[in-house]
Amino acid sequence: MMMNTMNGVSKIHETFYISHGSPTLSIDETMPARHFLQSFQQKVYAHRPSSILVISGHWETTYPTVNVVSNGPNETIYDFYNFPKKMYQLKYPAPGAPKLAKRVKELLKSSGFDRVDEEKKRGLDHGAWVPLMLMYPEADIPVCQLSVQTNNDATYHYNLGKALAPLKDEGVLIVGSGATTHNLKMLRNTTSVQPWAQEFDAWLKEALIDGRYQDVNDYKEKAPHATVAHPWPDHFYPLHVAMGASGADSKAELIHHSWGLSSLSYASYKFTVPA
Repeated sequence: MMMNTMNGVSKIHETFYISHGSPTLSIDETMPARHFLQSFQQKVYAHRPSSILVISGHWETTYPTVNVVSNGPNETIYDFYNFPKKMYQLKYPAPGAPKLAKRVKELLKSSGFDRVDEEKKRGLDHGAWVPLMLMYPEADIPVCQLSVQTNNDATYHYNLGKALAPLKDEGVLIVGSGATTHNLKMLRNTTSVQPWAQEFDAWLKEALIDGRYQDVNDYKEKAPHATVAHPWPDHFYPLHVAMGASGADSKAELIHHSWGLSSLSYASYKFTVPA
């Protein structure tokens, strides 16, 4: 972890991509990814950010949209169905981050994203609150969400991230939350990992660690089994935002790896800009 200060604010040199996988991550103590996220402050990133920007695969809009929650905490959105009752009783009342939301809008518009919308009634979906509940259980750091635009491509989301890079100098932790592989029709209740998932996951790891960000932007042409791993790109684009926000000269590091339901990769990455 690296940081220095500017105007009393600790600058951040890292961005993160977290594979949040199944919503049961919120309660299932047998999941390695749950324990990884619970140890995040102790083992991965000890610095306390001023606020957190989450780009979640569970919020799709036509235009970039930020949630602007000004009065009190974010609501906890239960955007999953037919799961155990206790999951619907969990709360993550992190404060809203209206100043961050306005800053995100300002940065995007100044970088050529002509229309950026505000959503004042939306709280945090489970792509945001489930990992954050484990990473920052105190729920005392202001959180803002930014949507993905699945009508656009990966390069668009990489450029979205590039526009957000100045936030790191303002003490903002940028977290993309999705899934490294995400094909719900291919989930199986077995421990053996399906070959297509392994091959896509391995390709991505190698491309990221080698710094081949352009290949990751062109994953549909370059990666094996790309459209099987991601029939819909909603859970992959948060990676491109985190990657873009980190900068072209950043270094990617695999910080967690596990599997669930035979094809759901929980691979998570840290991107660090050299000091």
